[in-house]
Amino acid sequence: MKKEIHPKSYRKVVFKDMSNGTSFLSQSTAASRETIDWEDGNTYPLIKLEISNTSHPFYTGKNVLVDTAGRIDKFRRKYAKN
Repeated sequence: MKKEIHPKSYRKVVFKDMSNGTSFLSQSTAASRETIDWEDGNTYPLIKLEISNTSHPFYTGKNVLVDTAGRIDKFRRKYAKN
């Protein structure tokens, strides 16, 4: 590994998945203007996420296909084995 390329200013930050409300405490260098009171009684910066491992279909196993104008059915008919 190359030396002196990693940031040295890691701090504890709360990440919150906005799609399901799940939060977790980790370390990051990301900047945030918002704060949140965490379970341990301390206040930490808050980073809002659109999706995390608690809501992503790959991790949850709930894969949802969005069928726009029957494209999935059209694809299946085109490539179906007779």
